[in-house]
Amino acid sequence: MKNSRPDPSNPPKLLDQLRARIRTMHYSIRTEEVYTDWVRRFILFHRKRHPQNMGAAEVETFLSYLANERHVSSSTQNQAKAALLFLYKQVLDIDLPWLDNITNAKPSQHLPVVLTPTEARAFMIFVPFKNYWAIRM
Repeated sequence: MKNSRPDPSNPPKLLDQLRARIRTMHYSIRTEEVYTDWVRRFILFHRKRHPQNMGAAEVETFLSYLANERHVSSSTQNQAKAALLFLYKQVLDIDLPWLDNITNAKPSQHLPVVLTPTEARAFMIFVPFKNYWAIRM
Protein backbone atom coordinates (compact mmCIF):
# COMPACT_ATOMS: atom_id res chain seq x y z
CA MET A 1 0.00 0.00 0.00
CA LYS A 2 1.32 3.40 -1.02
CA ASN A 3 1.66 6.16 1.56
CA SER A 4 -0.55 9.09 0.49
CA ARG A 5 1.19 11.67 2.69
CA PRO A 6 3.56 14.08 0.95
CA ASP A 7 7.25 13.52 1.55
CA PRO A 8 8.56 16.54 3.54
CA SER A 9 12.06 15.99 2.18
CA ASN A 10 10.72 16.40 -1.35
CA PRO A 11 8.17 19.25 -1.34
CA PRO A 12 5.93 19.69 -4.41
CA LYS A 13 7.25 21.90 -7.17
CA LEU A 14 5.83 25.38 -7.54
CA LEU A 15 3.76 24.62 -10.63
CA ASP A 16 2.34 21.52 -8.91
CA GLN A 17 1.41 23.69 -5.92
CA LEU A 18 -0.23 26.15 -8.31
CA ARG A 19 -2.26 23.40 -9.99
CA ALA A 20 -3.33 21.95 -6.64
CA ARG A 21 -4.49 25.36 -5.36
CA ILE A 22 -6.44 26.07 -8.55
CA ARG A 23 -8.17 22.69 -8.22
CA THR A 24 -9.07 23.21 -4.56
CA MET A 25 -10.68 26.50 -5.55
CA HIS A 26 -12.65 24.73 -8.32
CA TYR A 27 -11.34 26.81 -11.20
CA SER A 28 -11.81 25.40 -14.69
CA ILE A 29 -9.21 23.11 -16.23
CA ARG A 30 -8.59 25.74 -18.91
CA THR A 31 -7.83 28.36 -16.25
CA GLU A 32 -5.41 25.91 -14.66
CA GLU A 33 -3.64 25.39 -17.99
CA VAL A 34 -3.46 29.10 -18.78
CA TYR A 35 -2.33 30.23 -15.31
CA THR A 36 0.31 27.50 -15.19
CA ASP A 37 1.60 28.57 -18.58
CA TRP A 38 1.82 32.25 -17.58
CA VAL A 39 3.66 31.45 -14.36
CA ARG A 40 6.06 29.19 -16.27
CA ARG A 41 6.71 31.98 -18.80
CA PHE A 42 7.27 34.47 -15.98
CA ILE A 43 9.84 32.19 -14.34
CA LEU A 44 11.62 31.49 -17.63
CA PHE A 45 11.62 35.19 -18.55
CA HIS A 46 13.52 35.89 -15.34
CA ARG A 47 16.03 33.07 -15.96
CA LYS A 48 14.36 30.53 -13.68
CA ARG A 49 14.39 32.68 -10.55
CA HIS A 50 11.82 31.62 -7.98
CA PRO A 51 8.89 34.06 -7.79
CA GLN A 52 9.35 34.24 -4.02
CA ASN A 53 12.65 36.01 -4.70
CA MET A 54 11.08 38.54 -7.05
CA GLY A 55 8.84 41.52 -6.54
CA ALA A 56 7.05 44.42 -8.16
CA ALA A 57 9.88 45.35 -10.50
CA GLU A 58 10.05 41.88 -12.02
CA VAL A 59 6.27 41.62 -12.46
CA GLU A 60 6.12 45.07 -14.07
CA THR A 61 9.07 44.23 -16.31
CA PHE A 62 7.37 41.03 -17.48
CA LEU A 63 4.02 42.72 -18.14
CA SER A 64 5.76 45.57 -19.97
CA TYR A 65 7.69 43.05 -22.06
CA LEU A 66 4.42 41.37 -23.06
CA ALA A 67 2.91 44.69 -24.14
CA ASN A 68 5.92 46.37 -25.74
CA GLU A 69 7.99 43.52 -27.16
CA ARG A 70 5.47 40.75 -27.73
CA HIS A 71 2.63 43.16 -28.64
CA VAL A 72 0.00 41.07 -26.84
CA SER A 73 -3.54 42.37 -26.56
CA SER A 74 -4.70 44.10 -23.41
CA SER A 75 -6.85 41.10 -22.45
CA THR A 76 -3.85 38.79 -22.78
CA GLN A 77 -1.73 41.08 -20.62
CA ASN A 78 -4.52 41.23 -18.02
CA GLN A 79 -4.72 37.43 -18.05
CA ALA A 80 -0.99 37.19 -17.32
CA LYS A 81 -1.40 39.69 -14.47
CA ALA A 82 -4.29 37.67 -13.02
CA ALA A 83 -2.20 34.50 -13.12
CA LEU A 84 0.69 36.17 -11.29
CA LEU A 85 -1.67 37.75 -8.77
CA PHE A 86 -3.16 34.29 -8.09
CA LEU A 87 0.32 32.79 -7.70
CA TYR A 88 1.47 35.36 -5.17
CA LYS A 89 -1.75 35.62 -3.14
CA GLN A 90 -3.07 32.06 -3.23
CA VAL A 91 0.02 29.87 -3.59
CA LEU A 92 2.94 31.77 -2.09
CA ASP A 93 0.70 33.53 0.45
CA ILE A 94 2.47 36.82 -0.18
CA ASP A 95 0.36 39.96 0.07
CA LEU A 96 1.06 42.17 -2.89
CA PRO A 97 -0.32 45.66 -2.39
CA TRP A 98 2.02 46.79 -5.16
CA LEU A 99 0.46 44.35 -7.65
CA ASP A 100 -2.96 45.89 -7.05
CA ASN A 101 -1.43 49.24 -8.04
CA ILE A 102 -0.44 47.93 -11.46
CA THR A 103 -3.35 49.04 -13.60
CA ASN A 104 -4.97 46.68 -16.03
CA ALA A 105 -4.14 47.24 -19.66
CA LYS A 106 -6.82 49.20 -21.45
CA PRO A 107 -8.22 47.83 -24.71
CA SER A 108 -7.14 49.89 -27.68
CA GLN A 109 -9.76 52.05 -29.32
CA HIS A 110 -10.15 51.07 -32.95
CA LEU A 111 -11.69 53.85 -34.97
CA PRO A 112 -13.96 52.77 -37.79
CA VAL A 113 -12.66 53.31 -41.29
CA VAL A 114 -14.85 55.90 -43.00
CA LEU A 115 -14.42 57.21 -46.50
CA THR A 116 -14.36 60.93 -47.12
CA PRO A 117 -17.03 62.23 -49.54
CA THR A 118 -14.39 62.55 -52.27
CA GLU A 119 -13.20 58.96 -51.72
CA ALA A 120 -16.80 57.71 -51.75
CA ARG A 121 -17.50 59.43 -55.10
CA ALA A 122 -14.30 57.98 -56.57
CA PHE A 123 -15.32 54.53 -55.37
CA MET A 124 -18.84 54.80 -56.82
CA ILE A 125 -17.41 55.38 -60.32
CA PHE A 126 -16.28 51.76 -60.38
CA VAL A 127 -19.53 50.21 -59.07
CA PRO A 128 -21.57 48.39 -61.74
CA PHE A 129 -24.89 50.10 -62.47
CA LYS A 130 -26.98 47.17 -61.20
CA ASN A 131 -25.36 47.54 -57.72
CA TYR A 132 -25.19 51.34 -57.66
CA TRP A 133 -28.48 52.06 -55.86
CA ALA A 134 -28.04 49.25 -53.34
CA ILE A 135 -24.65 50.62 -52.32
CA ARG A 136 -25.77 54.22 -52.41
CA MET A 137 -28.49 53.65 -49.83
